[in-house]
Amino acid sequence: MYLKKISVLNFKNFEEVSFDFEHKINCFVGKNGVGKTNVLDAIYHLAFGKSYFNSVSVQNIKHGEDFFVIDGEFEKQNRTEQILCSLKKGQKKILKRNGKLYEKFSDHIGLIPLVIISPTDADLIREGSEVRRKFLDSVISQLDNLYLHHLINYQKVLAQRNALLKYFALNRVYEQETLEIYNEQLADLGTAIHNKRKAFLEEFIPVFNSYYQDISNSSETVQLVYQSQLLEKDLLTLLKENIAKDRALQYTSVGIHKDDLSFEIENHAIKKFGSQGQQKSFLIALKLAQFEFVKQQSGEQPLLLFDDIFDKLDEIRVSKIVAMVNSNHFGQLFISDTHPERTEKIVKQTHQSYKIFNI
Repeated sequence: MYLKKISVLNFKNFEEVSFDFEHKINCFVGKNGVGKTNVLDAIYHLAFGKSYFNSVSVQNIKHGEDFFVIDGEFEKQNRTEQILCSLKKGQKKILKRNGKLYEKFSDHIGLIPLVIISPTDADLIREGSEVRRKFLDSVISQLDNLYLHHLINYQKVLAQRNALLKYFALNRVYEQETLEIYNEQLADLGTAIHNKRKAFLEEFIPVFNSYYQDISNSSETVQLVYQSQLLEKDLLTLLKENIAKDRALQYTSVGIHKDDLSFEIENHAIKKFGSQGQQKSFLIALKLAQFEFVKQQSGEQPLLLFDDIFDKLDEIRVSKIVAMVNSNHFGQLFISDTHPERTEKIVKQTHQSYKIFNI
């Protein structure tokens, strides 16, 4: 599968622009602030119906305009897939496949497998558990629509249970039977999500470890550890045991929405004890393991987006990535970089066909 061309209208800093892509390597070069990353984000929109960098959709509309449109044409299993994503201020975002409107964006997830590696991935180490859960969920959701469905419904029931707890506190009432209905729904959905996360990580972690060792040329060991309250007790029991606490807090304090991934090096938090190079290797290994897993499960090579990462890598890590491209491990690549000469030097080493776009 590959992206043949894309047209962008009123998206971020672009008024109107189109690109016809090479089926292997495509590079966007130019100074900071010219919109290189915005092209990658437009491509990301076509796969996920949203931005990778800004969750407030209306802020992706060009200043002074009322709407944006992103239109892309893909070649997938010898057929053309036309994907359109658009948003007008005050209206719902629109996502279409071959002219047909999606009723639910979740139905689209997985059609266009894609992995992005960006400097913002450092948030996976720096920020709280929500960022790491989103990463975990995004990988699984690309491959399992039922999982995504369970996740959406879990969030709905969780919001309803939290609203009920607030209602109890505000009105000084307590309706155990109503609460138990939500407990059972949360337990069913949460258990299914937990089991999927656990099974996924059992397969994912060895792939991640292998990539880390390969990229870093390192003798130290890293760990990716799943942390979940459900590893100790079932969710229904946890909800019942913590009802007094939940009523006091007025929100649900236990469940899979509290899960986390612990990033460790030699059994210590990599955030505190890992060097900058070790943290970079950890994050790249994480994303390449995502690529490998999606590739294996979907049977297709995902689009791979490198956002300004050559500026953050030493020659050893760059050479490792070049070797992977040489071996045809990757499919279509999209690269943004501030140094045209460096970019061309790197892509020439791959001996693959390429295009360079000056933005």
